[in-house]
Amino acid sequence: MSTQIEPIKVADVGDIEDEEALVVDGATNGTGRDIAVFFSDGEYYAIDDTCTHEDASLADGWIEGQEVECPIHSARFSLCTGAALCLPASIPARTHKVEVRGDEIWLYPGVPVEGAVTEVTA
Repeated sequence: MSTQIEPIKVADVGDIEDEEALVVDGATNGTGRDIAVFFSDGEYYAIDDTCTHEDASLADGWIEGQEVECPIHSARFSLCTGAALCLPASIPARTHKVEVRGDEIWLYPGVPVEGAVTEVTA
């Protein structure tokens, strides 16, 4: 049986610049894994911050539209589904639900977004 982690306020609207990310550390978010909250094209997304191929922060990567590129080996991930979009990564990144409540951004650690990729489908 899994424990439900409570949602947490991570920022206010406007705190995260377009095509930038904010890292919420694992101790704060309750999962033990850092989570990156991205803002791109007017939408907020959250995935595990660590690339599934190499130990690198995806928040430090290049964000364009609904994708983020790892800064080490250029693996790309979908911000919407967590899918690994190209090699060298083949394992999807975990997604986490994000909700805007008024002017606040709330993260639901451990709650995947609808349509999230959870398995390798190659």
